[in-house]
Amino acid sequence: MKCELTGRPAGFVACSATIPIAKASRPASLDRNADWRYLTFVKRIGSIIALLVVAAVAALAGPATTDQTLAAAESKAVAEHKAIFVHFGASWCGWCKRLDAFLDRPDIKPVFEKYFVPVKFVVQESEKNKALENPGADALLAQLGGPAGLPYSAFLDSAGKMVVNSKLNGLNIGYPGQPAEIDWFVEMMKKASPAMAADDIKTIETVLRKFKNP
Repeated sequence: MKCELTGRPAGFVACSATIPIAKASRPASLDRNADWRYLTFVKRIGSIIALLVVAAVAALAGPATTDQTLAAAESKAVAEHKAIFVHFGASWCGWCKRLDAFLDRPDIKPVFEKYFVPVKFVVQESEKNKALENPGADALLAQLGGPAGLPYSAFLDSAGKMVVNSKLNGLNIGYPGQPAEIDWFVEMMKKASPAMAADDIKTIETVLRKFKNP
């Protein structure tokens, strides 16, 4: 038996002997468990990589086009017998964020979405945030009676035809925070979904009327 230092890696001692050395046996069950853990690990890593790739591709693709988003909303509205609520906003618009927050409230979202498919489009962004805009949204905004300040909204039927927009006496109500604006928003919902239950209308109206102007 002899041992000697080798150059790769540094300090490694290589030993050899002329006598046979019995190799320790390893239970087959341990090998199978190790293989299973390795395959599970590889699958998890593969899934994570796939998700990252999808996210990267989506980021490069940018926001969905207005036609794509509206087509998906129309399909959902037809299938679920609902109307469509389209609202336009921008990252710099505080009232738009307030409308987003209102629609996402846990006491409002399930009630509102019983009757309407909400769709948001980004428009009128500053130069540094132009990439956030939905392609074609400006044209749809004009088609629905805008631009007239943000947020701007309209209810459409399931075929995408406008039922009513957020203009009251020619002026956009924006976020419905004042009594007359709330009255018009309630009227908009009734026009878009005539079968909307009175209790559900009251739920939405009550939350809006509790609004306090900061």
